[in-house]
Amino acid sequence: MEFINFHMKFGGELNPRNRWVQLAQLIPWDEYEEEYAAKFPSKRGNEAKPFRMALGALLIKEMKNLPDEELVEDIKENPYYQYLLGLESFQDTAPFEASSLVHFRKRITPEMLKEINEKIVKRQLEKDAEDHEDDDTNPSSGSSDGKSNESSSDHKGQLLVDATCTPADIRFPTDLSLLNEAREKTEEIIDYLHRPYVSVEKKPRTYREKARKDFLFISRNRRPRKNLIRKGIRKQLQYLRRNLAHTEDMGEREGCFSLPGRMYRNLLVVNEVYRQQNLMYRKNSRSIPSRIVSISQPHVRPIVRGKTNTPVEFKAKVSVSRIEGYAFLETLGWEPYNESTKLKEHVEDYHRRFGYYPQSILADKIYRTRENLRYCKDLGIRLAGPPLGRPPKDDKVYRTMLKESRRDEIDRIPIEGVFGVAKRKYTLDRVRTKLAETSETTIALVVLRLNLKKILRDFFALLRWLFGLHRFRLIFG
Repeated sequence: MEFINFHMKFGGELNPRNRWVQLAQLIPWDEYEEEYAAKFPSKRGNEAKPFRMALGALLIKEMKNLPDEELVEDIKENPYYQYLLGLESFQDTAPFEASSLVHFRKRITPEMLKEINEKIVKRQLEKDAEDHEDDDTNPSSGSSDGKSNESSSDHKGQLLVDATCTPADIRFPTDLSLLNEAREKTEEIIDYLHRPYVSVEKKPRTYREKARKDFLFISRNRRPRKNLIRKGIRKQLQYLRRNLAHTEDMGEREGCFSLPGRMYRNLLVVNEVYRQQNLMYRKNSRSIPSRIVSISQPHVRPIVRGKTNTPVEFKAKVSVSRIEGYAFLETLGWEPYNESTKLKEHVEDYHRRFGYYPQSILADKIYRTRENLRYCKDLGIRLAGPPLGRPPKDDKVYRTMLKESRRDEIDRIPIEGVFGVAKRKYTLDRVRTKLAETSETTIALVVLRLNLKKILRDFFALLRWLFGLHRFRLIFG
């Protein structure tokens, strides 16, 4: 244990065994400080916050699942939080505003977090390997001919991989409610563009009261019929088309660039929503590529999961691998994709990280395609699960195959546990950030936090074992 150089105004000192103190020792802050500082080329304005303060604040937020405002208040009260952020002494004022956390999430990219995660895990695995080598220094543990008993194979370890979805914080969308919201956005834009001409000319008619009544007539109906819903969608499309024509005429005169950034963005999204909804209405279809389900978060896509309670989810899709007890974020995308097509990338990433291929891959049935089976066979990797085709006629071979498949299913459980912990204990059950880049940073932060939690848990387990051994020696000599 090292002495913690942190000044406390009220006296005392920090406990070196505290989890926040130990967490501060795990992350290579200085290695990324220069890369983070390159995002601030200008010498004007307020001094930028260091990388350690930005990442440390985001880690505390994910660990404690706190809102931004509550996080700032807790940092003002907790000296261990301030030590993790890199402050030299305790202060009762906030080192940054709550709004700064949005900028932190934008500047710390998922790629940077994935690189930090890989460095921390690699360093920990090397440390564990050195400890095992120290344990094997006993001559009796070697082979009888004096040669090393290490395997010369190019395949080591086991790769667990699976995919899940991270729900976005949006209301359940319907075509009617989405068109109603789009219509209200266009009415807000028309009001803004008409402000300079309030006493000069008459504002274009939007029929907002009538459109609102038409929407409420259907939305307040508990079980509206399909033809009634289709009629309501047609009316909302007509209202929206009229409003968009007005905004186009007024925009040619005033220029749409005169709109505030938020309104101009909403106008672009509403135009795309109208195009998609109008196309689905004319074709009497219920799906379209890159379908927008939220105007405030147009990057969110519907993903069909086939579950009983939630057949369709609105979220990002992520693929995560688990190696030697550590999690890695492999793929993150907002568009739906078949996770089986990403298996080759996961295997090559495994080879890039460790310099060798895995001995076996434990994955769901969806990964067992003919292409993936052929790819793994060429590399000498065993892809878990029964072979394709009919079962063998030999009963003993068939029973052996079933036992092996059952054992693989049991060994694959930890990857499901990664998703369970990330969603139940951390924030992946509902990602509350609004932007695509900040949501991606939040997802990558949770994966990093899972690995840091494992390292800290193993560290404190070792401490408890050492203290127990010390007490045993004191009692029994």
